[in-house]
Amino acid sequence: MSNQIIQRTICFLALLCIWGCKESDNRTTDNRKKDSIDNLVKEAAKDIAGNFSEQNSLRFSSSRLPAFFARYDSLRSFQTDLDSFYKTRNYAFAWHNESGALTEQATHLHMRLENLPEEGLNAVLPYKRTLDSLINSSGTQNISQKTETELLLTSLYFFFAQKVWGGLEESASQQVNWLMPRKKLSYSALLDSILKPGNSATVKEPLYRQYNLLKEYLKKYKALPSDNITIRLPDNKPIRPGDSSPLIVQLRKKLFLLGDLTNAADTASPVYDSITLLPAVKRFQRRHGMKEDGVAGGGMIRELNVPIQQRIEKIMVNMERNRWLPTDVRGRYLAVNIPEFVLHAYNDDSLLWNMNVVVGKDVNKTVIFAGTISQVVFSPYWHVPASILKKEILPGIAKDPDYLNKHHMERVGDGVRQKPGPWNSLGAVKFLFPNSHSIYLHDTPSKTLFQESKRAFSHGCIRVAEPKNLAMYLLREDAAWTEERITKAMESGREQYVAVKNPMPVYITYFTAWVDRQGDLNFREDIYKRDAQLANLLMKH
Repeated sequence: MSNQIIQRTICFLALLCIWGCKESDNRTTDNRKKDSIDNLVKEAAKDIAGNFSEQNSLRFSSSRLPAFFARYDSLRSFQTDLDSFYKTRNYAFAWHNESGALTEQATHLHMRLENLPEEGLNAVLPYKRTLDSLINSSGTQNISQKTETELLLTSLYFFFAQKVWGGLEESASQQVNWLMPRKKLSYSALLDSILKPGNSATVKEPLYRQYNLLKEYLKKYKALPSDNITIRLPDNKPIRPGDSSPLIVQLRKKLFLLGDLTNAADTASPVYDSITLLPAVKRFQRRHGMKEDGVAGGGMIRELNVPIQQRIEKIMVNMERNRWLPTDVRGRYLAVNIPEFVLHAYNDDSLLWNMNVVVGKDVNKTVIFAGTISQVVFSPYWHVPASILKKEILPGIAKDPDYLNKHHMERVGDGVRQKPGPWNSLGAVKFLFPNSHSIYLHDTPSKTLFQESKRAFSHGCIRVAEPKNLAMYLLREDAAWTEERITKAMESGREQYVAVKNPMPVYITYFTAWVDRQGDLNFREDIYKRDAQLANLLMKH
């Protein structure tokens, strides 16, 4: 492939994209299911006339559309979109120049369609052979054939945009309990941007940045040998620094295969040294959320032995989740990744700091949704949820009449609350973001749980390891709330609500594979068993 073609291909990857818009509607689920491209196009259609190219001499009649979709029935769902798109340009060709030759954008779209599997999809491109034939014969086509090529390219563009940029319909994401707002896209506006002359510097891909990072690793993992190197520990004895064994050669080869050991020359030694192998083991442990102790024990060996195909599936599943994310998030925000057990603070795309968290156990799953932290509550009461009251508190009272007093609790109406203090289940501070799931961030007296590598212990709310630092961060724009005052409020034993001057968006997410700031691919356990369900949905579409 020539350098010119490579450069054009790279250019197209930038051209074939634009930012999407954050969803913000309160329609019913049934109405949201109807958010097909034909609804999305209406808003943008009035703004796109004349934006594509200067040519307007090549046109086709709108009467061609019924016959086209009769032949290409699998694309019929895009008929309204396609008609709306061409109506704004008086049915002038979009993928051909004034001499009737295919534009460079058409060639690049064809290439992107050819490489659909690289997008982490199992979708089959409809009418692929026909498209290939039409593209290859474009130089000798009559006007009728050029019209067919034109309409097929546009229809398949909509197919591509829907599958790659939009992902599964919203009803599918709700099946896997993804309640975060999903981005909204106008695919016609995207097509407008692709074909508009001179806009390559301003067009961006309508996907969260993680998508393309995972896409690169998908290529790498698909290129790995399918025969997996299986490592077995004799008598389950861990491999430690200083050990010498033929098994260490296998360990080295597997770590090299996965990219943790970077030099092929270091794969032959049977000695566990501190110069080459120890950093590789720790890198693997870090990527998988393990304690970085350099000891290759049973947990690490299990992760090493996961078949490559399972890793590929996990990457594809998380690429799909990234298709759903809003791409217009700006300013400061917080994001909790449930399987990672970590809260991240961002300013635009810059990571500011991380904090360990405890999330809900499998029977009390933390909900995947978004909210806005508007209040900090110091020395809070804990109003016992009805489920906990029924399952734990009332049985405790039945066994011990002094149960409430021993646990610093008191009755309030038909409920029970725990008084502020060091015993309080919410600790010394909680952070409220109004939601229907009764979930919030809070402190905890159980500090030792943050030392665990897997931290799914709560009843659904999110416990934070550094509550005072989070309070200082949220109240940093209020000069009255100094570190000293925050400390006193946390220790006062008197409940106090404080409004956050600039409420902080918080996103509760669920990713079991991602690329970190060091460029390393991370995997985590699917603690809520969501990956397989999503993989099955992807296979059906």
